[in-house]
Amino acid sequence: ETGTLVHGLLAHCARLAMQGGPLRPGIVHRLDQDTSGALVAAKSERAYLNLIQQFKDHTVQKEYLALVYGLVLPVAGEIRTQLDRHPVHRKKMAVSRIKGREAISRWKVEKAWEELTLVRVAIETGRTHQIRVHFSHMGHPIVGDETYGGGRRRARSVKCQSVQSILLNVERQMLHARRLAFQHPITQAALCFDAPIPSDFSQLLAQLA
Repeated sequence: ETGTLVHGLLAHCARLAMQGGPLRPGIVHRLDQDTSGALVAAKSERAYLNLIQQFKDHTVQKEYLALVYGLVLPVAGEIRTQLDRHPVHRKKMAVSRIKGREAISRWKVEKAWEELTLVRVAIETGRTHQIRVHFSHMGHPIVGDETYGGGRRRARSVKCQSVQSILLNVERQMLHARRLAFQHPITQAALCFDAPIPSDFSQLLAQLA
C-alpha cells in the first residue's frame, strides 16, 4: 500500500488517468514482480483508452532481455502456444494443449556461455508470465525464477563452481523489459523507449564475461 510505482508517479505529475482503477491509476500494462524495465502510464483518460487499444491490437512492440539456463538452439526462433492457469498451482501459468489464450514469443540469442544464454525476446502477445513460462517449457528457465524452475535448485546443478556461486547470489528473475515502442496516443508520432539494464543484471553479466 506504500512505496509503489503509483506513489512515485503521483509525486512526479499532478494527475493520472483514473481508468486504471483507484489502486492502479494510469497504469496501462503490468510487469511481473521482480521484472525490471520499461512500462507506460497515462496521464489522461483519452491517452489511457488509446494506449489500451494499441495493446489489444498487438501494435505495441515489446522487447525483453532474459538470462536463461542452458544453450538455446536454434539461435533464433519462435514459440507459439496456448497459456492457461496451472491445473494445480493456481498462482502459476502453464502451457495448455486444450484451452487458454494464444501466446507468441520470438527470440534471438545475444550471447551464449557453456551453461547459460542471454536472449533478446520480442513478444507479440502479453500474457501473464508469458516469457517465463515459454522458456521454462523449452527447458531453459530464467535465472533466478523460483516459480518456473530457475531458482537455487537449478543453480546448484551448474557444473562450473565459480558460475554456480555467482548464480546462487541472484535474488530475482533476470528478466528486463528493454524496449517499448508505440504511437503517441494524441499525435500518433512513433515513440520508442529503451530502459537501461539495472545494476544487478549488468553486474551479473559482467561477472560471467
